[in-house]
Amino acid sequence: MSMIFFACVVRVRDGLPLSASTDFHFNQDFLECRKRLKALSSILAQYPSRGTAKGRDLSIHFLSSGDIACMAICSSNYSTIMAFCFLEELQWEFAASYDTTSISLASRPYAFLEFDNVIQKVKCHFNCASGSQMKANWEKIEEELKFRPPVQLKLEDTELMNGITNGGHAGVHVEVVPTYRMQRVTPLGILSLVLNIMCGALNLIRGVHLAEYSFQEDHEGIGNVIAFFLPFLACVFQCYLYLFYSSARKVKTFVLFFSVCLCNIYLYGLRNLWQIAFHIGVASLSSYQILTRQLMEKQPDCGV
Repeated sequence: MSMIFFACVVRVRDGLPLSASTDFHFNQDFLECRKRLKALSSILAQYPSRGTAKGRDLSIHFLSSGDIACMAICSSNYSTIMAFCFLEELQWEFAASYDTTSISLASRPYAFLEFDNVIQKVKCHFNCASGSQMKANWEKIEEELKFRPPVQLKLEDTELMNGITNGGHAGVHVEVVPTYRMQRVTPLGILSLVLNIMCGALNLIRGVHLAEYSFQEDHEGIGNVIAFFLPFLACVFQCYLYLFYSSARKVKTFVLFFSVCLCNIYLYGLRNLWQIAFHIGVASLSSYQILTRQLMEKQPDCGV
């Protein structure tokens, strides 16, 4: 879909954010593109006033004037002229709202939370409007781009990659991992946590007792000791995955579940069928709770 996804205002000389945004997408391409935007914002002083960093699905456009720059993430098929029309409109709105002279001299961080309302309004207008509805501004920007075409970058450029790894001029401007918020813990989820802790404790106690006996008398029982300790660790990690967000949750959940199943099957003889069924049942409930507890649709706080 051809549209503008994200926009912000930054200070040119150091990439300091001068606006906050409620725009957030859990799409991995967008998160990666936003990292590149943060890295690019810290080195804007190296480039001309207009520029475009193109990627396969998303592109970054920036427009600077004095010490202020407006930046946007758009879909790659979004019109470059429309993107710069949007950035010029945003720049004008920002200049009308704030004293840009004092900003250029400022040494402390700014967080213009209220300006996000303006960004959202202008972004919505441009996402819904066609080029014919802004013909005058379109022709003006088109003429300017002919005489002063924007510098062309690629999102995979070495400079942008270095900006991410080195943190640009100031590491605080590089967004590494967003703060993810999970949905509320349910009563069934609390039950799964309690049962998981109980199963983990049983595995640990049996494993410790068996380890004392195995190291003293039966050295061939080391496999059984490992088969008790592995489910204990699996229970701990299942509790963690339920409470906190982690990448590749599905893969980790299935690996932990199958580990519990295999270890309990291996322990047949030391445990009866009812005990094995109980441990596997608790692991199944925990896995289901992990997979059904999703991220919140939108972050409650505004991210700068």
